[in-house]
Amino acid sequence: MIGGWANGSHLARAPPSTYASAAIHTAPSTMSKLKRAPINSLLPTQLTVGMLEVEVKRSRLAKLSPEGREAFLEAHPMPAVIGPEDRLYITDHHHLARAALEARVKTACFSVEADFSSMSPKRFWAEMDKRSWVHPLDEHGVRHRYHFLPGSLKKLVDDVYRSLAGFVRDAGGFRKTDAAFVEFVWADFFRRNIAVEDVTSNFRAAVNQAKRLAQSPLAKRIPGFTG
Repeated sequence: MIGGWANGSHLARAPPSTYASAAIHTAPSTMSKLKRAPINSLLPTQLTVGMLEVEVKRSRLAKLSPEGREAFLEAHPMPAVIGPEDRLYITDHHHLARAALEARVKTACFSVEADFSSMSPKRFWAEMDKRSWVHPLDEHGVRHRYHFLPGSLKKLVDDVYRSLAGFVRDAGGFRKTDAAFVEFVWADFFRRNIAVEDVTSNFRAAVNQAKRLAQSPLAKRIPGFTG
């Protein structure tokens, strides 16, 4: 259930037709700060997602009417940074983005956090790291160089502990905060304390175990701890 990662020598490049400069256009005037682009033009700034969490979001999107789905995506725009070569890098909502892709949504709704298109790749990634807008850790918690980031949302790797963290949060095990990558911190906490066989064999039981751990003194230093 835990996906592998194929190494590459350079960040995969999308065809020129998917570049943000050729695809971005402003949403209706009532949502003037929102922009749109083909969802397959969005680039991730992390290596993993929890595919169980993605599936829940995909199912919800699939059940909405086209109008309802559009309204939902407009209400939950994906924050993005314009990088070198005018590529769009999303800095959050990776689960929603992957779910929308799986639900065959064609157009993404996003908001621009910063325009770093004039930067060199080296300076760009340094700035992204400085602002905690990139998280190049794999499903084992191992850090990689930036060129190992997937070249598309489709290539994000499954991390069952990231799903576990999402389900524990939704069950009230910890609260969502503005701290950078807090759910990855929780995922790594559970990774150290719950065997992967327990997570994959009985996910519901693992959620209950993880919720107890999340509210124990062991977790008191993690952002979002409720005690």
